[in-house]
Amino acid sequence: MIGRLVRIAVAAGLTGYILWRSDPAAVAAAAAGVDWRWIGVAVLLVLVDRALMAYRWVALLCTIETHRRPPMAPLMRVFFVSTFVGTFLPASVGGDIVRSYSLARLNVDAGDAVASVLMDRLLGVASIFLMALVGLVLAQDLAYNAAIVAGLVAAAAACTATLVLIFSPRAATLVARAASAPPFGAARRVVTKILDSIRKYATHSPQLLAVLACSVGVQVLRILQAFYLGRSLSIDAPLAAYFAFVPLILLIMLLPVTINGIGTSQAAFVWFFARAGVGSAAAFALSVLFVALGVVGNLPGALLYATGSSEPDARPTTP
Repeated sequence: MIGRLVRIAVAAGLTGYILWRSDPAAVAAAAAGVDWRWIGVAVLLVLVDRALMAYRWVALLCTIETHRRPPMAPLMRVFFVSTFVGTFLPASVGGDIVRSYSLARLNVDAGDAVASVLMDRLLGVASIFLMALVGLVLAQDLAYNAAIVAGLVAAAAACTATLVLIFSPRAATLVARAASAPPFGAARRVVTKILDSIRKYATHSPQLLAVLACSVGVQVLRILQAFYLGRSLSIDAPLAAYFAFVPLILLIMLLPVTINGIGTSQAAFVWFFARAGVGSAAAFALSVLFVALGVVGNLPGALLYATGSSEPDARPTTP
């Protein structure tokens, strides 16, 4: 509870400070002139990216035997409801927990459920990392920023560690042994089960590559969404600027220090787009539209949550 209150306070404080620095009257003026035609294009793109996101997660259920795999309808309910719930939780980590738990309640082994969500998350981070590298090619001066480099190194390390766990039995054994040592001994069975489930992906390389390609496609769609939102605000920054900045902004938004990237996104948009000559008021308005567009993309989950139980009838399996 305290952690959640701190994240809300950080989100409110950071957003308020950036708004104050950007001049609230100028931000309101920028938002008042929005062109709804470009907003409509961005909404269509977010619907496509949600469809791709759903597909890539379902594709990651390839490690589950066909006869044990839940039907598509309850899977879609789990996906969209968890994305909706993740809107109100830090960096969508809470949404991942909801998805894992709900999938386990569909009589999927809990280790397999957690592994599918972890792989979905890490392949998503990998795609942002790849697009961020493209961004550094387009804005090479950013490669000298220590904070940006540190973030990219951390993302690369997480992706590399996951690949090692998947394809190296020795690494998985070492992690399992570490989990069995005090004070983690009680978690050994759970960790071992999840590691075993992650290791199943070693025989599903084509599916992993397909999901990675879909994830890159999702990032391209998000860049285009930001571009058309910028067009709606009459921001004349070139498309290359969006390819340079948006992947890095998405990495910053993943930091679990606020709720749904609120605050961090405002700071990131204003800081990065100032490099392209965009005023702070217009960049702040763009950041608000970008976050709001993500909420719009999660509305199908809100509808499913409101019109029926988000909880399947089956009981979870234990790892």
